[in-house]
Amino acid sequence: MGNFTKWLGAGLGFTFGGPIGAAIGFAIGSFVDGFSEDDLKQERIDYERQRNSVNQEAVIIHSLGDFEMSLLVLASIVIKSDGKIDEKELSFVRNQFVNMYGKQRANSAFKLFNGIVKKDISARQVCIQIRQHMPHASRLQLIHFLFGIAKADGFVTESEVEEIRKIAGYLYINDKDYISIKAMFYDESDNAYKILEISKSVTDAEVKKAYRKMVKKYHPDKLQDLGEEHLKGANEKFQRIQEAYDRIKKERGM
Repeated sequence: MGNFTKWLGAGLGFTFGGPIGAAIGFAIGSFVDGFSEDDLKQERIDYERQRNSVNQEAVIIHSLGDFEMSLLVLASIVIKSDGKIDEKELSFVRNQFVNMYGKQRANSAFKLFNGIVKKDISARQVCIQIRQHMPHASRLQLIHFLFGIAKADGFVTESEVEEIRKIAGYLYINDKDYISIKAMFYDESDNAYKILEISKSVTDAEVKKAYRKMVKKYHPDKLQDLGEEHLKGANEKFQRIQEAYDRIKKERGM
């Protein structure tokens, strides 16, 4: 249990309390006999005592850990939204964590995820906790990841789309941002315009303006506090924006 709790203690910042902390405590209790919420608190206290001062490295670790825990909890909600737990979706979560964090850390995360997915969790309460502490750019990245999970089995069900839409609303992500991220996972004729949050009727000058706005909004530098682990996902969004802009330019002969 030592390596797991050491990883867990380093990963909990604001997610240590509230509904996310409760889900984490439940998950640990489901596979560690006799482990209690008090034990979880003690692990956190022991970790904090090891740090004499808060430096930039500690801030990044907390940001990364909070994103990681939030991701696990929200992913469990989306995966269960269609009434079943699909193995392809579980594999996607596992593979994403291996790609981001490496096999050892991913194994700890997925062990925790398998416990979280067994608990009924209020998406609204979890999202309230997240939005009070997490910047907008990181919340957008959460939605991007959730659509990736939903699409892992080859298609996105209406129940999954509705659950992600609700989560986006709870996270104070507006409809334009939600539709833009959703369009990155669908192949439709007007998706390029949706990704840039514009309509086909706009002028060429407005297309260029929208592109510059989206580049600024989704630039990977906005996720530096989450560490290199999450820059891949940020770069994927950034690439989709570039591809959408190039497609529109080609269609219009710009």
